[in-house]
Amino acid sequence: MPLVRIDLVRGRTPEQLRALADTVQEVMLDVFAAPPGDRYQVIHQHDADEMIIEDTGLGIERSAGVTVVQVTQQGRDRAQKEALYAALAERLGDRGLVEPRDLVVSVVENTRDDWSFGHGRAQFLTGEL
Repeated sequence: MPLVRIDLVRGRTPEQLRALADTVQEVMLDVFAAPPGDRYQVIHQHDADEMIIEDTGLGIERSAGVTVVQVTQQGRDRAQKEALYAALAERLGDRGLVEPRDLVVSVVENTRDDWSFGHGRAQFLTGEL
C-alpha cells in the first residue's frame, strides 16, 4: 500500500505529469509489489526557489528538472528498495520525464496501524483489508 508523493518544479504539462505518475505506478507494480488497483499519488508542483536540493557531497549537478519521489510503505526489503531506485531512474530517464541525476527517492516506513482509507477507520486493523 504505497503512498507516493512527487514534488517537482512547476512547468510540466498535464500530459507530462500524467506520464510521470503513470511511470511511477508502473514501477510500484513491477518491482515494489504494490497490489493492482492500489494507487495513491500526490503531485505537488513548486516554484523553483521552493526546491532546494543539493548533492550531499556526491558531485551531482542538478537541473531545473529536479524531482523528489517519496514513497511511504511497509514491508519492503532492501532488495526491493534498491530495485525501486534503479527502475525509477531508468524508466523516467528513458522516457524523458526525469534525468537520473535529477531524481531523489526517499522510502519511508510505517505500519498497518498508520493507515485509514476513509470513514475514520483503520481498515488494516479492523479486517476490512
